[in-house]
Amino acid sequence: MYLTNKFISDIIILNNTIKIFYKGEFIMSKNEIIKRYVLFIISLFFSAIGVALTKHGELGVSPISSVANVMSCKFTSVSLGMWLIIWNCVLIVGQILILRRKFQIIQLLQIPLSILFGYFTDFGMWLVSFIPVNTYPVKLIMLILGIVVLSFGISLSVIANVIMNSGEAFVKAISDTINKNFGNVKIAFDVSCVILAVVLSIIFFNFSIVGTREGTIISALCTGIVVKFFNKKLKGPLDKIIIASK
Repeated sequence: MYLTNKFISDIIILNNTIKIFYKGEFIMSKNEIIKRYVLFIISLFFSAIGVALTKHGELGVSPISSVANVMSCKFTSVSLGMWLIIWNCVLIVGQILILRRKFQIIQLLQIPLSILFGYFTDFGMWLVSFIPVNTYPVKLIMLILGIVVLSFGISLSVIANVIMNSGEAFVKAISDTINKNFGNVKIAFDVSCVILAVVLSIIFFNFSIVGTREGTIISALCTGIVVKFFNKKLKGPLDKIIIASK
């Protein structure tokens, strides 16, 4: 359950502990909420490092980051992290335009979290910049490592279960509005991101494809599988830690 306004009906203080209820049913305590958001921030860090690793590998990034990646290749004075912030904010504006009055105020938390993700990405780019990637095998290793780290971060965000990232929230806004399956809309969204990235690359680089390569396809095919693997291994232990004081 993602913690949104519609889930909260009562906030009661019992024994100096804030407890949140929905229709009389206990949902979570303040401590649990804090733990979940801390875990979510940690997930952003690992996801950003994953993006940085794939970017440094030069074989293409994940579909959702592909547009920002092309823009960073063209306008080098603006970092990849900053372009990711801009791209995420575009997706947030898109949610507002699609949902209108149905857009929940708490979803504006996506803005500071997107900014944090952008800064984490730039830090990650600095962190991996010392690794030489002169051969294709090394680039492939960077890609695989990036997918694993990115998937680990995504898995943590799923387990944290507090708020969607802007990409998934944008997809959910569309799927809810047109009453279509989330998974199908997500695939269409990823494909659209890649197509847009290719089109921008052709426009900016004289009909050359830059920033979108085989790594983008590999990432699209493998990330979900690795996320499921981490979820299976981590959900139980982390849930015990999160709800320990419940």
